[in-house]
Amino acid sequence: MQHAAHPQDGRHDHQFHEGNPLAERNTLRAALLTVVMMVVEIAGGWLFNSMALLADGWHMSSHALALGLAFFAYVAARRFKGDARFAFGTFKIEILASYTSAILLLGVAALMMFESVARLLSPSPIHYQQAIAIAVIGLLVNLACAWLLRGEHHHHGHDHAHGHDHHHGHDHHDHGHDLNLRAAYLHVLADAATSVAAIIALIGGLIWGAAWLDPLMGMIGSVLVAVWSVGLLKQSGRVLLDAEMNDPVVEEIREVVAELPYPARITDLHLWRVGKSRYACIVSLASSGELTPELVRQRLQVHEELAHITVEINLIPA
Repeated sequence: MQHAAHPQDGRHDHQFHEGNPLAERNTLRAALLTVVMMVVEIAGGWLFNSMALLADGWHMSSHALALGLAFFAYVAARRFKGDARFAFGTFKIEILASYTSAILLLGVAALMMFESVARLLSPSPIHYQQAIAIAVIGLLVNLACAWLLRGEHHHHGHDHAHGHDHHHGHDHHDHGHDLNLRAAYLHVLADAATSVAAIIALIGGLIWGAAWLDPLMGMIGSVLVAVWSVGLLKQSGRVLLDAEMNDPVVEEIREVVAELPYPARITDLHLWRVGKSRYACIVSLASSGELTPELVRQRLQVHEELAHITVEINLIPA
């Protein structure tokens, strides 16, 4: 059996996580803004008896915690970057933070629903004008935080050149995204959505006397937050559980093996994420030719996502 295990660039320090200092700074700024607005909204909600405003304030408190968690995840990932205990770097500290944030979002959604239903069943007078003013300020703060955390929330594709002078393009979905930053961004978007809902409900109540709009908007907001949190749980959970075998990179590895100059069959293949858009893989091949691990690794390196490649070749009789 022949075996070769090397990172793509020939080094063995396993530092595949690039870090994101700008996101770290902006996350801290957004967290501080959120804490200030949280205090204002909770106080205003109690004072002016607005369920929508109070729900938004408590909702914002969990987001302040989540943004703080996202910030400390960046700090920890940077702090332990050179720690030898992290065999493939500290990337998953940030993913763990995003998964925790998603669970917090689910808790917020449940709390919002409970409080909104309670207020719908037991309505009480609302000081609309004051509550609307605070809700508008809250929305502006949310928008400022969203701008700070806007990051890379878009899809993108890229091309890879194969050794046979042709190109292969594909879309790697969210793989280029910073999921920790995305978690923080979704928390802020959830805040913005509930602020908009609160404003609509309060204006409706002021103009038409529809007090039921206030708790109704709280219920709608809770459903929206729950949907976002489930999506984030799926994304971050997939990375934490190394559920990457349906990734386009897997098919690219199979294509490379099929185009090798010597016949080879994949007997085992494993792929997992070690960075924002970086992967490690283990490929076991059965071949009866003169195939070497170095040749396979050289062909696989055309895919820059593969940061660490381990190749095993089991020779079989011709």
